[in-house]
Amino acid sequence: MKTQEWIEPYAGFELTSTVLSVETSYQAEKLTALGIDPDYYCGWVDPAFFIGISIQAGIDSGISAEGNVNMLTRLKVLRAPKLDEPMRVKGNIESVTEVPRGLRISTNVTFETTTGETLISVPRESLKPMAKAGDSSTASRGAGSRPPPVIQSISDLEIREDRELRPEQTLGYSREGNAIHYDEAVAQQAGFRAPIIGGGQGVHYLTRAFWKLGAQSDWEIYFRRPIFWDDHIQVGSLANHEGLALCRGEKVLTEVAVRS
Repeated sequence: MKTQEWIEPYAGFELTSTVLSVETSYQAEKLTALGIDPDYYCGWVDPAFFIGISIQAGIDSGISAEGNVNMLTRLKVLRAPKLDEPMRVKGNIESVTEVPRGLRISTNVTFETTTGETLISVPRESLKPMAKAGDSSTASRGAGSRPPPVIQSISDLEIREDRELRPEQTLGYSREGNAIHYDEAVAQQAGFRAPIIGGGQGVHYLTRAFWKLGAQSDWEIYFRRPIFWDDHIQVGSLANHEGLALCRGEKVLTEVAVRS
């Protein structure tokens, strides 16, 4: 079998433009695997799917996601798409910056109707870890500038729900492309005690609790700490709903600054 030849990411790289849709059956399968009732969305696409779709657009264009860590994703929704609605996907790598842990990559992916109306833009910041000559086992953890926290204290949150994650949920949700989400050996080699869920998987719990479908919304999502596939997590928000979070104990795992 021919080995995939990946392209080293570089600023200005254009993703291959394609037309796709989020099918009703696909959304039902993936949300059901996570314990979320797909009927809640009443024919709309859960916007959390666009995190994974934007990553897949890079994979399909020849940019590997294997071992990469999602740091920041922005979901800027001008109009939420309907299930089975055709969308054109376009995007590019805006910058590649060397940091102590590897490469910090900024990518922007947009989703348009077939007539050119922009539906969603998904700018992303991800880390591609890279070993360097002379690195010790305690290499620097630096990944570039770290935005200030959205949630100052867990005590500020109103907890909406608790969720017990199970490995079979992540196995049912994940797709090939980054084995740290579904392969225990690969996750442990990367320094994790167990597979970690993909950023988009966690965001589904936030969109289910807080997203008003069909409306314009702008979320800046920060992936602060890994969420393991067997974690107990809580879903909460600030009283004004300008900050949302997934947390474990006293730790914020994923947090959102709601811009509109």
